[in-house]
Amino acid sequence: MPFFIIAGAINAFIAVAFGAFGAHALKEKLSEKYLAIWETAVQYQMYHAIGLIVIGILMSTNIIGNVSQLSWAGYLMLTGIVIFSGSLYVLSLSGIGILGAITPIGGVAFLTAWLLVIVAAVKHMN
Repeated sequence: MPFFIIAGAINAFIAVAFGAFGAHALKEKLSEKYLAIWETAVQYQMYHAIGLIVIGILMSTNIIGNVSQLSWAGYLMLTGIVIFSGSLYVLSLSGIGILGAITPIGGVAFLTAWLLVIVAAVKHMN
């Protein structure tokens, strides 16, 4: 599905831009702790941007098919990026510790998305 390919490419672009921003502009402004949190946000955003692209390709080429599990997986990955990486970006810049309590919600979205990819693949095998 082109939507997930486009969403993945946009998120990959943002991850590269934020990675460079963190390495250059924030290096002198953030403590090591918050810079490491920023880097974690960038890494997970990139991993799941690639996941979105893969889901889009799987759906577009009918390798697994346009099954609802893949669609749900894509939307959950996108939601996970916003919640997981987004909360970590804001935490890094603001130091507001309560944002760390939101981050696991994004992690659960990521985990659920990957489980749905597994379900879609297993269903295709049968």
